[in-house]
Amino acid sequence: MGEFGSDAVAVTTRQVMHGGWPILLVTHDVDDGAWQFVNGDGDTDDTDSAMVVAAADVVALDPSLGELAGLPLGWRAWREAVDRPWRLEPR
Repeated sequence: MGEFGSDAVAVTTRQVMHGGWPILLVTHDVDDGAWQFVNGDGDTDDTDSAMVVAAADVVALDPSLGELAGLPLGWRAWREAVDRPWRLEPR
């Protein structure tokens, strides 16, 4: 399992961090190297729910995200449910 650097920044939502929503969509932004860990089911539509956190804090909620630590810049990963495999593609 991979690791995110100690300085890796992530954008997520309150629903993910505090509401128990599963992470079903991950992106690794090409412009700034930031990560986005979201549910992808409407939580990204509400900018008031956005949070900037350390990537390691999100991985602590869902250790399966460690599989994505090597996701290249400009790529995304998604899954249909937490018990489904990640699918990867360039954005």
